[in-house]
Amino acid sequence: VQLQASGGGLVQAGGSLRLSCTASGRTFGRYAMGWFRQAPGKEREFVATITWSGGSTYYADSVKGRFTISRDNAKNTGYLQMNGLKPDDTAVYYCAANRLSTVSAATPSWQYDYWGQGTQVTVSS
Repeated sequence: VQLQASGGGLVQAGGSLRLSCTASGRTFGRYAMGWFRQAPGKEREFVATITWSGGSTYYADSVKGRFTISRDNAKNTGYLQMNGLKPDDTAVYYCAANRLSTVSAATPSWQYDYWGQGTQVTVSS
């Protein structure tokens, strides 16, 4: 599976962005999908994840109530809707796919099998 993340950009605090993660291949629907982010000088951190069916979603505490993860398996695409953006959300955002049948907020990044190239999100104050 090859993943392509897009949709990043520069936005003012309080604004919104929607990230997309488009997958190649016909097996995207078999994978859980997650979003991670990495700010300069910081480690990569979990943002959100969604099971292969879309039936369950999990979020980092820092984004709960502001971000929404979703997917459209027919389009081989996952999404991260980000509302109420804050300067602390500034980072490179990565999407990832996971073959595990069960994922949660505690699933570590190393258990994700495929990664996209990242898209920059910058939130100005």
